[in-house]
Amino acid sequence: MYARSLSGLPEVPSITTVIGMEKTDLDGWVGWMAAQSVTQDPRLAESVGSAARLKQVARQSADAAARYRDAAAERGDRVHDYAEQVAQRALGRPHTMAEARARLIEHGEGGEDWAYGFEGNLLKDGDTVTLGNITVEAVHTPGHTPEHLSFLVTDGAFADAPGYMLTGDFVFSGDLGRPDLLDEAAGGVDTRFEGAQQLFASLKAKFLTLPDHVQVFPAHGAGSACGKALGALPSTTVGYERKYAWWSDYLKNDDEQGFIDELLDGQPDAHAYFARMKRQNKQGPAILGELPELEELDAGGVQATLAEGAVFADTRGVDEILAGTVPGALAFPSRGKVATHAGWAYDPESDDAALVLLAEDREDAHTMRDHMIRVGVDAAAAFTTSVDGLTLEPVPTVQADELRSRIEAGEVGAEQDTVLVDVRNKTEFSHGTVADARQLNAGKVLFHQEELPKDKTLVTFCQSGLRNIVAAQALRRAGFDVIELEGSYAAWQQS
Repeated sequence: MYARSLSGLPEVPSITTVIGMEKTDLDGWVGWMAAQSVTQDPRLAESVGSAARLKQVARQSADAAARYRDAAAERGDRVHDYAEQVAQRALGRPHTMAEARARLIEHGEGGEDWAYGFEGNLLKDGDTVTLGNITVEAVHTPGHTPEHLSFLVTDGAFADAPGYMLTGDFVFSGDLGRPDLLDEAAGGVDTRFEGAQQLFASLKAKFLTLPDHVQVFPAHGAGSACGKALGALPSTTVGYERKYAWWSDYLKNDDEQGFIDELLDGQPDAHAYFARMKRQNKQGPAILGELPELEELDAGGVQATLAEGAVFADTRGVDEILAGTVPGALAFPSRGKVATHAGWAYDPESDDAALVLLAEDREDAHTMRDHMIRVGVDAAAAFTTSVDGLTLEPVPTVQADELRSRIEAGEVGAEQDTVLVDVRNKTEFSHGTVADARQLNAGKVLFHQEELPKDKTLVTFCQSGLRNIVAAQALRRAGFDVIELEGSYAAWQQS
């Protein structure tokens, strides 16, 4: 089936030719494996400067990669099927590349990028778990990520067929999981297009084949950055999405390209901490064990703890923080988004400072800690219930009228000592901003400090001031000189 023709050009390349030469194949199989082997070879450092030694290392790495390739070819029909689809695509013939690659990843054959680094009984498509009368079946639904699973739930006390689907980041109420996060946050290159193809295939084969009555429970609702138009309802049904979702007509008409174009258009900025979460999910997070009760501190205890290097987490509203906060404090101004704001403002991979939370009481402090842990921030060490007795300083701000006058006088701009930074999403920025402002999303500022000048004053703003104060306080703690536009862009529009 895969043999070369002895006369003329081959109709279908051999499997080894396909795997060895198709550079997007299985994460670049041969080339990637060989390159990785070279970079990890302990002889590399001593070989630099010696052509003979470098050739030896490269040759042995290439041989190892070839053996890996050949072993892959022996693993069965899934690899052969994938190779055939690559060949069909190369010949301009109909193919099912997205589905074939998804099957590889589903069975742990997608390369090291998708191999989990911890031991466990990993669920695969069709695997079931039974709890009393309840049966949960794993369903491979790639697209949001290549390895994504949804779960069909059957209540055996009432029926012998699934009545519920836990869709995770696959199908939301009125929307779909975004396929671009690996590009946006985890260093992928154009993986969004293949992800979108996989989503189309997953909807077609795994979702729309279910009866209309099946209830759908997604992982996120309105306000999540995991999609661009998530509905506020906590659940939906297969039938409702089939009839009313924005994507339903594309599936009905088998319009894959139209589906891909609309899915990828207008996706919000991805938070930088998504990359860390992806790594931690793959490697397995640290086991925290039983969490101790947070210590309650009075004003004196807070001051002493801060003097030892801890950081104050101010959870009051925007106006209260602007009026005066603890020097060096982080701002988490919305209790409902404390996890998001912590993920924006605190990087646990480069920061080990303990956090002192401003909370209503111990229960509130523990709730906030639990939410922060969900984004990998486990630095909460103590709490206090008031800022009374603490040293507070007002946050530097500038009113819209004053800023406009300074811009007109040529004192503010990209080439001046004071520059403008819009911390809203790219889509908001594209609809209008302050003249000569640059855009860097609030969820990225801490992780892209190199894009901002540390020797200049930054004037930052979002739409209302909520996101901005999170970003501004994080930047101040990182050593930037920051002035906030009072009332943010909404005030600018009205000035």
